[in-house]
Amino acid sequence: MDPIKEFQTEVESNIAGLAADRDVQGLSRIWSRETNRNGYSYNFSWLSRPIIQYPQDMVAMQEIIWNVKPDLIIETGIAHGGSLFFSASMLALLDMTEAIEAGTSMNPAKSHRRVLGIDIDIKAHNRKVIEAHPMSSRITMIEGSSIAPDVVERVRAVASDHGRILVFLDSNHSHDHVLAELDAFAPLVSIGSYCVVFDTLIEDMPASLFLDRPWGPGDNPKTAVWEFLKQLEMKERKGSDGKPLRFETDKDIVHKLLITVAPDGYLLRQGE
Repeated sequence: MDPIKEFQTEVESNIAGLAADRDVQGLSRIWSRETNRNGYSYNFSWLSRPIIQYPQDMVAMQEIIWNVKPDLIIETGIAHGGSLFFSASMLALLDMTEAIEAGTSMNPAKSHRRVLGIDIDIKAHNRKVIEAHPMSSRITMIEGSSIAPDVVERVRAVASDHGRILVFLDSNHSHDHVLAELDAFAPLVSIGSYCVVFDTLIEDMPASLFLDRPWGPGDNPKTAVWEFLKQLEMKERKGSDGKPLRFETDKDIVHKLLITVAPDGYLLRQGE
């Protein structure tokens, strides 16, 4: 067997083993529960800015961006801007490698690849740092609710000028808000690309972790994902490309990560 294929087969076997191991999955949930009591996801940064993500999910995001090769990444929730910088830097790497392969020089100013971030309240100090960062030329920000009709229309207008689209949802984590985001932005996702819904882990954590939040078990991104997928099964919808809108949960990503804030949240758009 080709050594590259042999290694990939071994990896697939590893993932299957982790998927079947209920004990290690249980330990992973316990680990997430206990570390979240101490704000674990707040401890990391990307290119100098807090990213507020698990490192494991950052690796998965890198793999998705590299494989999908999007020219537009839509993100709801900006916070300190670390995730915007992560996405922008990955798009820069795509541009660089494509330029090397083509034997040309890379000119960021001419790149069609963009990151579009939406947040209901972009703090002035965060905006200042984001706009001064070297990656800012690849980033566009919209201030407003991600489910407000005018904001949705602005996002759709930007999306209409791009071909390969990837979506990350990470703003208000209540069921109704995330379901509205899915209704608005999942249709923009390209076939073979993803809509990643973060913090579905809330459903699997004790309610005591969210006493100061309007979400918790029974009302969170995972329940919204379940409802969205159920609605798609009951009534066929079409994406913005006019093709049937079908998603499935990419469980292999969750199984190989084990530690993730997005169980059931990696939604892969299927073809016809």
